[in-house]
Amino acid sequence: TPGRSRAGGGGVPSGILTARMARGMPPYDAARLGVHLHGSSGDLAAAELGQESLIASDLIRFLPAAIRQHPTAS
Repeated sequence: TPGRSRAGGGGVPSGILTARMARGMPPYDAARLGVHLHGSSGDLAAAELGQESLIASDLIRFLPAAIRQHPTAS
């Protein structure tokens, strides 16, 4: 979506997958989870803020809610 294609947005899934790998998750699983949570946090942010106004920090702000919605992310 347009909201996730902003400068700095790629660092969000990279940070998620790096953190998950540091906790012992296999790289493939961490990448899949990182992309999924990036998308979910973007969807949540867009629903509240609108697509066009999103910035990378908005994705981070909605990341805890995205993690709570995903049973294996915690």
